[in-house]
Amino acid sequence: MTERFSEDEVVTTVTRLTRSQLVRYIEGRFVRPEREAGGYVFRRIDIARLELLCDLSVDLDLDEPALEIVLSLIDQLHAARQDLATIAQAMNRLPAERQAEILSALKRR
Repeated sequence: MTERFSEDEVVTTVTRLTRSQLVRYIEGRFVRPEREAGGYVFRRIDIARLELLCDLSVDLDLDEPALEIVLSLIDQLHAARQDLATIAQAMNRLPAERQAEILSALKRR
């Protein structure tokens, strides 16, 4: 199973995606594939994002300004989840007493 996809493979894989939509999504920076001599190269995460873009634009009939807002919010949510996972990992390395102090402080909020 390949981890890198050409433009043709992406349009074939993401069945609701047209080549013109793909170009618009790249130009609008909704998806940011790598650029190589033969053209753009996409990763699995790019394909997942393109599937989401199709869901939002086709199923929910969102235009490009609305897509920009929704994707920004989704990106912020993913970043917050990554930050929380990093904090949880750091907390797990602390002694049990410090963990208890932090959890107690959080509960007081």
